[in-house]
Amino acid sequence: MQTPKFFSNMLKKIYHNYGENPGEMLVHTGAVGWILSSAAQIFAVIMNNNLSSEQKLFLIPQEACDGAVNIISFYTLTKSVKYIGSKLVKTGKIRTKEISDLLNRRGLILKKGQQRVPEKVYAGDWNFDITKLNNYDKSIKPTFGPFKDGAEVITGLAGSIISCNIITPIVRNAYASKKQKDLINNFNDWSKLNPDGLRTHMGQSMFDSFTSKAYSGVYSFSGNMKI
Repeated sequence: MQTPKFFSNMLKKIYHNYGENPGEMLVHTGAVGWILSSAAQIFAVIMNNNLSSEQKLFLIPQEACDGAVNIISFYTLTKSVKYIGSKLVKTGKIRTKEISDLLNRRGLILKKGQQRVPEKVYAGDWNFDITKLNNYDKSIKPTFGPFKDGAEVITGLAGSIISCNIITPIVRNAYASKKQKDLINNFNDWSKLNPDGLRTHMGQSMFDSFTSKAYSGVYSFSGNMKI
């Protein structure tokens, strides 16, 4: 059975972009997951028949901003941690015995007591890059490539776990607390200007209805995507 052309082209594009960089794929797919999660939460607000149009007017932007905080904090932290891990591996600060042997044969590891050659970079220097060495593809990549890819996946995964379970909830909760205060202030200001327009058919103010449901968790749409 022949693979459809568009599907084949898509697979080639994925391999071209991520085949030798699985850590980057982890970052991007995680960010896409947050985007879809945020979109689903906004859709839930829109389709919730228990919410009035006025309440949705406040909640939809709040959910959109909440989603933006989630996405930005996840992407920034995960990308940064992955970059640091990749940099440590490329500079040779973190390496296996096999890689050390390859670098030793080229005189690229500065041994204890050895005199440093001026203007020469050694493994462990911040501007040293194993992937830029001569004949890298043939003599070094077969050993170094899988190690680098694995290190990027591990550091990217560590960054995503820290982001999703520690940093993002803290940032989101702090942001949500501030937005809740702003929302209550907006309701108070609006109710002063439109005291009759905010009364429900049961005689309860929309502000009272909103806050009672908010505290009971009816309007708690924000989720926490786990990696």
